[in-house]
Amino acid sequence: SGRFAHVIVRWFRETHHATVLENWGVLWMWHSLVLLMASLVTHWVSKGQYASGTFFVVIWTVMLTVWAGVFWWLRRRMGPVMFVERQIAHVWAATMCMVAFLYPLELFLGLEPLDLAPLLAVTCGMAFIIKAGILSGSFYLYAIALFVCAFLMAIQTYALKPDDCPMVLFGVTSAACFFFPGLKYYRRKRRLIETNH
Repeated sequence: SGRFAHVIVRWFRETHHATVLENWGVLWMWHSLVLLMASLVTHWVSKGQYASGTFFVVIWTVMLTVWAGVFWWLRRRMGPVMFVERQIAHVWAATMCMVAFLYPLELFLGLEPLDLAPLLAVTCGMAFIIKAGILSGSFYLYAIALFVCAFLMAIQTYALKPDDCPMVLFGVTSAACFFFPGLKYYRRKRRLIETNH
């Protein structure tokens, strides 16, 4: 009808591609744990005397690249990978490229390690906007949460606690953005399996 409420409903509905998320539910829950652990380790390392950009490169580039390979291998074991899943994987790869460039950019600009950490939340939020357009409009809400997280990380870093690492905030927010949709689609898949048996 074109009414505002109907437009909002259309924005937030699932597309016909959203069914692929049923194969990603458990994997997204595991991914939320990986993000949270990486953020907590980053926070712990940033407080120690050995904090350096090298540690953060290892945590956020090497370890997450290994996890991406494991994630994709586990997904392929579940059955054929659809084209739309390859598109989402490319979005994820693009975010990994941004993470890989973060520390070299900080080094080049003469910044301290993690000064650009709020960009992690911005990049993750951008990825959720793309997922919203391809899979489900509900991901717009997660994108907004991540953009708010980026501002809060910046405020924490530059205004409230200049010596504090904002990675715990990013870890909790990003983990929630993957865990809750993962749980939703995991439960949906379980219901389908139970219905078919």
